[in-house]
Amino acid sequence: MSKSTEQEVLVLSSSKHGLVYLTSNDWALVADKASRAQFKEGAILIQKGKRANGVYLLLKGSARVVIPSQASRILGPGEICGEMSFLEDSPASASVIAEGDVEAYHLDRSALQSLFELYPHLGSRFYRSLATSLSHRLRELIGASAQLPAGVSKPSSG
Repeated sequence: MSKSTEQEVLVLSSSKHGLVYLTSNDWALVADKASRAQFKEGAILIQKGKRANGVYLLLKGSARVVIPSQASRILGPGEICGEMSFLEDSPASASVIAEGDVEAYHLDRSALQSLFELYPHLGSRFYRSLATSLSHRLRELIGASAQLPAGVSKPSSG
């Protein structure tokens, strides 16, 4: 693995909101299959209503997830976008727009499926990571929009 690829894998693997269960070997496989994508400020990474044919893993920069009638969310280095469309094999539910210059790995559906067939444990860790990431995002959304009735407190864990 080249020095720049090692640095990119370090960014991806150290993100608290990324694919947290992937091992260093998994990351090496993912980096090998990924294609590099670059976006200028205002460019659309994912367009609501269109199929994404894969996922993007942000390496540098940030991108805004635009959800109609909801507060937008900023994604940063190490985070993934396009995962819901990937999981459901359906059009994207939100648009993702570059906030500035963005560099990302793009993993298309067929490349990921090939990796998962060759390395089933990678697939298991990948999907577990996606589930954790989506759960975290849903909790943020619920926490930001939920108004608890007086006298009711939030659970301490869960």
